[in-house]
Amino acid sequence: MMLNGSVALVTGGNRGLGDKFVRTLLDSGASKVYAAARDPRTVTAAGAIPIALDVTDHASVLAAAEQAQDVTLLINNAGSSTGTNLLEGDFANYQLEYNTHVLGTLDVSRTFAPILARNGGGAILNVLSVLSWLSFPDVAAYSAAKAAAWSITNSLRVALAAQGTQVTALHVGYMDTDMTARLQGVHKEDPADIARIALEGVEKGLSEVIADEVSAQVRAGLSAGVEAIYSQLAER
Repeated sequence: MMLNGSVALVTGGNRGLGDKFVRTLLDSGASKVYAAARDPRTVTAAGAIPIALDVTDHASVLAAAEQAQDVTLLINNAGSSTGTNLLEGDFANYQLEYNTHVLGTLDVSRTFAPILARNGGGAILNVLSVLSWLSFPDVAAYSAAKAAAWSITNSLRVALAAQGTQVTALHVGYMDTDMTARLQGVHKEDPADIARIALEGVEKGLSEVIADEVSAQVRAGLSAGVEAIYSQLAER
């Protein structure tokens, strides 16, 4: 689909990658961009339309959909990262990650699907992660949620094909945002670059956008089996 003239809604559009999506869309000629956030007062992009949305609250999702009946591009970007360890982490954080990345993405997508259909089909972009394919004990909650979100994304792509809705998945590693501020000694991509790459993929009609080298390497290695991906297993 074409970004120029589109009407977009970006969840988590107030900061980090979401804010860069909003600004890139405005610069690309989108006719309207809804920047959704739990607190719309935190939206700073000039020209965006702030809209209240908590993806974990169904009533909030319905209210946002009622307000944004003209959407042709939905970007499911809202996320959480609790840094929850597999064995010692707070179990409530698993529920938060799942409710946000999986059920939140599904609820927003299901709610906006009829709107997209009425507006000609449009497109959905789901922000996933290289951790959709790779997991470590110290980020197990996030990885599990992103893996499930990848599965939901693939199902949405099939389910919405008949109504002409394109579904694109974005896979990326670490980005230089508030969410990764506590991480030191790792390469972080510029979220402005990732937003541009992802939206270019949407315009090209790609099913998946592999936005950085680490994501490309992990994806290429999936067919080699778990021992090749997790070196600890190969060393046993």
